[in-house]
Amino acid sequence: MNPRSPALLNTVGFRDRNARAALFDGIEEGGIRASSSYSSHEIDEQENDQAMEGLQDRVIMLKRLSGDIHEEVDSHNRMLDRMGNDMDTSRGVLSGTMDKFKMVFEDKSSRRMFTLVASFVAVFLVVYYLTR
Repeated sequence: MNPRSPALLNTVGFRDRNARAALFDGIEEGGIRASSSYSSHEIDEQENDQAMEGLQDRVIMLKRLSGDIHEEVDSHNRMLDRMGNDMDTSRGVLSGTMDKFKMVFEDKSSRRMFTLVASFVAVFLVVYYLTR
């Protein structure tokens, strides 16, 4: 049989038409038929569900992030409170030291003693830096 015989072409042409019909079955003029495997409503619902899941994930992430920020702010507030208390304590110690210095400078003999001690410390520092 000749490969280009009319009977063979007829059979091949019939198969092609069947394949085309199966391929384009469900497509009407202007779009897809509502009887296709998914309706547009079902597709919209699936897209909405996916979008909702994405939003849920983002909300959970933001909730965790805001919780972490809250913990960080609380720890910084505690640290600042401790620093404030330490500053008050050091202010009290410094004012006590200043009161003692005032008492030392009021007495003339104490001034001589302070000058002697300050001179000794200055000489000690000079000798220390020179020998180094």
